[in-house]
Amino acid sequence: MAAGSPALDSVRLDKWLWAARFFKTRQLAVEAISGGHVHINGDRVKPSRAVRPGDELRITKGHDTWLITVLGLNDKRRPAKEATLLYQEDDHQRAQREQQTEMRKLHGVNIPTRKPDKRERRKLESFKQSW
Repeated sequence: MAAGSPALDSVRLDKWLWAARFFKTRQLAVEAISGGHVHINGDRVKPSRAVRPGDELRITKGHDTWLITVLGLNDKRRPAKEATLLYQEDDHQRAQREQQTEMRKLHGVNIPTRKPDKRERRKLESFKQSW
C-alpha cells in the first residue's frame, strides 16, 4: 500500500490478481476468472468479487496450479518482491508444481507460449517446402 492511502479491507479479485503479479494485465485476469480458472474458498466467482485477507484462492494457469492464502491487499501493481508479500503459498502444492515443471523439462515437453515470429515462420515454411 502506498503511504498516505487508507487501509483497504477488500479489493476486486481481478485487480488483486494483477497487483499480486499472477497476470500481466487486468484483462487477462478477468478472462481467467470468467473461464473458471480462479476459485475463492472452493467457489467459482466473478471478477468483481471482493478479496479479503484469509481467503483461499486456487489459480490455474496452463499446467500450473497455485493454492494460496491471501495475506495482504493492494490495488496498485508494485515490484515483484512486494507482490509476494500479498499471499502465502501452500508448501506441498509448491513442491508438487515445481516437480511437475521439472518433469516437463526432462521429458522435453515444450508448450509454445506465443506465436512464431516472422523469422520462425519463414523457417517453418522452408522446412515444409523441403518435404
